[in-house]
Amino acid sequence: MLDLIHKILYTGIGFAAMTEQKAKEIAAELEKKGEVSSEDGKKLAEELVAKARKQSQEFRQSVNDEVNGVLNKLHLATRADVEALEKRIEQLECKCDKEHCSEEE
Repeated sequence: MLDLIHKILYTGIGFAAMTEQKAKEIAAELEKKGEVSSEDGKKLAEELVAKARKQSQEFRQSVNDEVNGVLNKLHLATRADVEALEKRIEQLECKCDKEHCSEEE
């Protein structure tokens, strides 16, 4: 019975949006209806929260990987690339200013 309830809840609830409060509310409602014991309800709520957190982390990692993959394919400059170029420009400007000042004297 508990496995069936798990399957129904896992199927019907978006894990990424699951909050601890919502999991407790669902468990309390099932307890109230007599479908699970108080102990099973608490266990169910803990499992739902743990699974939601895990899937949320996996989803974030998956999105991060996809974004990085797309950015790599586009060959866009990274922040480090831009900072390195800015540093190089500053060095060249200093060098140019020193050479320019020497020529005027």
